[in-house]
Amino acid sequence: MNYKFTIIVPVYNEEENLLRVEKELLNYIKIATKTTKFLLVNDGSKDKSQELIEDICNRNPEFTFICFKENLGLSATIKAGFDHIETEFVGYIDSDLQTAPEDFNLLLEHIDNYDLVTGVRDKRKDSFVKNISSKIANGIRRTFTHDGMDDTGCPLKVIKTNYAKRIPMFKGLHRFLPAMVLLQKGKIIQIPVQHFPRIAGQAKFGLWNRLLGPLSDCFAYLWMKRKYINYTISKKS
Repeated sequence: MNYKFTIIVPVYNEEENLLRVEKELLNYIKIATKTTKFLLVNDGSKDKSQELIEDICNRNPEFTFICFKENLGLSATIKAGFDHIETEFVGYIDSDLQTAPEDFNLLLEHIDNYDLVTGVRDKRKDSFVKNISSKIANGIRRTFTHDGMDDTGCPLKVIKTNYAKRIPMFKGLHRFLPAMVLLQKGKIIQIPVQHFPRIAGQAKFGLWNRLLGPLSDCFAYLWMKRKYINYTISKKS
C-alpha cells in the first residue's frame, strides 16, 4: 500500500478506550481522502494498553506501534512518531477520541496550501475550569509567539512531514507546533472541528500542566526562537 498519511495516536493508560479507537480509525480509513495508516505510541502505560495495542496491530496491517520503557509525556510521543514515519503527511489524534477522526478530512482539504493545519475545538465539551485555564494558557502563548492560533492544545493536526521532522522538540512543545512551523517560514491555518466529552479513562492534564506549565514553556520557546537556525540552499553540487 502506498500510504500518504500517518496518524500518530499517543496512548497512556487508555485500556478502556483502545477498542473504540480501533473501530473509529478503521471506519475513518473507509472515507479518508488520502491513503492512511496509524502509529500507536504507548507512553509507558501501566495498565493493559500494550496488550491491546499488540492485538490491534496483529489483526490490522494499517496499525503499527512503538512502546516506551517509561512515561515521558505527550511531546515525547509526538516526537517519536515524527521520527518513525515516512509518509508525506503526518497527523495526530488523542486516544480519548474527544475529537473525531473524520475531521481529518477537513484539515486535509487545506494541506496543499499550508504546511500545518490545526483543529480548533468548536463548542468544547470540557469542564468550566478546564476551558478557562486552557483559554488563559492559549492567550499567554499567543502573546509570546504571535502565532495567531486560538487552540494549539487541540489534539487534531496535520503537518507536512518535511516540516514536522525539522521541529526541535522539547517537553511541552506540542503546544508550540504552529509557532515552530512559522520559524521554518511555513504557513499555518486553524479549522473548526467537533469536540466531544471524554466517555472513558481519565484526563492526563491538570491545572498545573495546562496553565502554569505552558507559561514556563514560553520562555523555552523564546530562547529557541533566538537560537533557531533556518537556511535555504540556493545551489549545490
